[in-house]
Amino acid sequence: MQQHNATALLAVNASLASTAPGRPVTPSSVPAGDVIFEGWVLKKRRKRMQGFARRYFTLYKSGMLSYSFQPGQPPRDQLLLTQAAVSTAPGRRDIHVDSHNATFHIKCLSEEDFDSWMTAFRKIVAQEMPKSRRSSLARSSTRGNMQFGRLSMLVEEMGNTIAELSEALTTFEEEDRRRKRTSTRSTSGGAHSSKEHGVLGLFRKGHHHESPHLGVPAAGMAESSPSSSELLKRMTTALEQLKNQHSALGKTFHSYPSIDTCPSGTVGSPLPSTVEEEDEARTPSPGRKRASVFSSHSDSSVWFDAPEYDGPEEYLLDVSPPADESQDSKLYFTDSRLTDRTEATEAGSSTGMDTDSETEETAEKSLTEEPTVIHRRTTLPSGPVGDEGSLFAVLKKNVGKDLSKVALPVTFNEPLTMLQKAAEELEYYDLLAQAVQSQDPVERICYIAAFAVSTYANTKHRTGRKGFNPMLAETFEDVRMHLIAEKVCHNPVILAWHAEGEGWELYATSSGKTKFWGKSMEVIPQGTIHLKIGEEHFEWARPSSFIRNLMMGTKYLEHIGKMVIKNTSSGDACTLDFKEGGYWGPTNVVSGVINSSDGDVLANLEGKWDEQMARKLDSSHLHVLWRITPFPKNAAQYYGFTAFGITLNEITPDLEGKLPPTDSRFRPDVRALENGDLDAAEHEKQRVEEMQRDRRTRGQERGPRWFKQVGDEWVYKGGYWEQRQRGWTDVEPLW
Repeated sequence: MQQHNATALLAVNASLASTAPGRPVTPSSVPAGDVIFEGWVLKKRRKRMQGFARRYFTLYKSGMLSYSFQPGQPPRDQLLLTQAAVSTAPGRRDIHVDSHNATFHIKCLSEEDFDSWMTAFRKIVAQEMPKSRRSSLARSSTRGNMQFGRLSMLVEEMGNTIAELSEALTTFEEEDRRRKRTSTRSTSGGAHSSKEHGVLGLFRKGHHHESPHLGVPAAGMAESSPSSSELLKRMTTALEQLKNQHSALGKTFHSYPSIDTCPSGTVGSPLPSTVEEEDEARTPSPGRKRASVFSSHSDSSVWFDAPEYDGPEEYLLDVSPPADESQDSKLYFTDSRLTDRTEATEAGSSTGMDTDSETEETAEKSLTEEPTVIHRRTTLPSGPVGDEGSLFAVLKKNVGKDLSKVALPVTFNEPLTMLQKAAEELEYYDLLAQAVQSQDPVERICYIAAFAVSTYANTKHRTGRKGFNPMLAETFEDVRMHLIAEKVCHNPVILAWHAEGEGWELYATSSGKTKFWGKSMEVIPQGTIHLKIGEEHFEWARPSSFIRNLMMGTKYLEHIGKMVIKNTSSGDACTLDFKEGGYWGPTNVVSGVINSSDGDVLANLEGKWDEQMARKLDSSHLHVLWRITPFPKNAAQYYGFTAFGITLNEITPDLEGKLPPTDSRFRPDVRALENGDLDAAEHEKQRVEEMQRDRRTRGQERGPRWFKQVGDEWVYKGGYWEQRQRGWTDVEPLW
């Protein structure tokens, strides 16, 4: 009995150490040990467009990989290879090492160096892979069409251990009461001996493993009643903590539908959804063996393959470097989230521009004819329906590829198009009005910087779903900031948008690509956002974004890198640094410095992209420039949308009869998903794509109507709001 208890506790502790989310082993806590391999390689710089630099890398037996400027110098950064995915491409000397919190992109100087480094990496992978698989969970799993997932087995093992711990605690309490009733020393000694060998052997073994609560020193067991009372408290506390952990882990699976309840049922993807679920699951009762009641799916479905373990893995990239790189260099991007490119080829018929002119007074009237009061909705008709599936199961087949070329099912979408998501980023456009009103050029660029940071605020609760890919020539308007957006190119996907207000004009060309590196996904933005205020012209580009913990743990989004807002008229600039989150430190931190054209520091900014931005006046005073609008209380149940985002697909009374048939609000697949009809959304998505293929086959491609290409960018050529006033009788629908 004692041996069984100890084995169960050790197995659970080992499982918790390898699967507990949010508690990765930090590189600094791993002893370096002996060096396996070291040498010079080329490492991709953290800042975009700066290429590669020579760095001295060192790999230790502990699995820690670090680099420095020169041999013997302190490391600049480090990661654990035991928690990383290593990706390579045939015929290239590139190695991509993707850990939970960092990604190294390195190029070896020769084929010999490449082979040597990969041999060293494979030593770590080879020695760690058996450790990750060798546990009571793996031994209990049944290979074949049906098998237990690691986490469901962990829940079961934890439940059994709770039962055994409860039984041991009850026995100890009885012995403690019996000992108190015994007055002689010999009887007390006998009780102590029985206790040590009959009950507390379990905790003595646990002490040598890793639990600070369960471990009991041998000397402590020889003490009398006061020490026993303290031990009893510690045991009770440990039991309560274990129960809480077991309950929380069990509730993680509540969102997965139960299909197979046999003991060897399979488990759906362990990836948690992007929104927080209401905890309504009942905690499995301890003290008995339980059958798995979690989700299982057909083996023929690619969307629900679960990863076997969270140790190191090696991937082989399937890429065509010359073609991909030459095409990628021409992409432009200003949206920080995923872009989807369906397998369908988008096409349509060009309707041309109406050459009739209209006076500016009539155009202004068309922009300001909204009703005095517009009541906008505060919630969506339906939240997500069904399980979004395992994103990792899809991505692991496309390591290193541009994911904009990978078609995903509608379950991975949210009920907005990418055009609407571009409008969502402009929620805090009132900051531009404040910039216009400011007479101080430094304060003006501070407000512009706050606006640039605020465009990320809507992503706070969004990591797992993406917007629908628009049709070619599809449009979206928002009269609140006089925005018109249009998809102008299909391959690559390029969107163009233009917004304006009193005294300001904002426009951009938006496109980009995403890549999966093994455990995280990188969203690579390219292109420039332009802002005109009077005679001043500001420009900036967006940093990269990373979706972390795609394999295990809670997914989260990080925006990392530099954003430089340049005043091309005066030469002043604001450099914003989106900092990478640490293990225990603050997250989503943004700092900024404003420099004159001569390089003098004019102001400093600080804040978080999901909270606020402020200008530092002195060591103890701040001027808050922007603060995020609180999310709706039920945001987690409705795709993580902001209150502003909820209104984007709504047709309010002021829009009825005013929208062109190409507007995103009329997309039938988006509307069906918003209403919670998953089958209709999938059907309509396929129907719309088939219509595009048919138009292109007939040679009736639909070209962009409101934007024209000037160099590498697409600019608004005018006429939309004037045409809106006259009506859309000459515009053909896209679906």
